[in-house]
Amino acid sequence: MHNGKIKKLVRERGFGFISDTDGREVFFHRSSVVDTQFDALNEEQDVEFDIEKSEKGPRAINVRVVKQQ
Repeated sequence: MHNGKIKKLVRERGFGFISDTDGREVFFHRSSVVDTQFDALNEEQDVEFDIEKSEKGPRAINVRVVKQQ
């Protein structure tokens, strides 16, 4: 599992980018969000995720919001 923050959301197209703790940007699609709705996400929100390889490079999957304690 990787950790990061949502850097940018493109709501009308259903995708976004996560800035992970290593400093790289990772693409994610609305279908990769679990335990919440894509439309409930906000930029700068903490998330955890897995990474898979795709034709266009790394892609975040199993994107979950990290609950603040």
